[in-house]
Amino acid sequence: MSEKIDLLDEVDLVLNPKKDLDLNYFLYIFFVLSFLCMFMFPKIYIQQQIYFKSRDISKLQGEYEILKEENRLIRNSVESIKFKNQILDTLF
Repeated sequence: MSEKIDLLDEVDLVLNPKKDLDLNYFLYIFFVLSFLCMFMFPKIYIQQQIYFKSRDISKLQGEYEILKEENRLIRNSVESIKFKNQILDTLF
């Protein structure tokens, strides 16, 4: 019975050889992952910086539009006050 088991074990080794992970495979995987990280992290960082800058620009653009509208309203108010003063000065 033992001979049969030994024979089956040897046949199994021939048909399905064990693949051990060696140092070369580990180094290969390590270099591939480090290479991917080396190119992906700067891309992510740059995209994040672009996002934050565009958000700041959008906020400043909104404030600029509000200030332009306020400036227009103030100019109209000043113009109407000047007009009233000119009319009142001519009447009196």
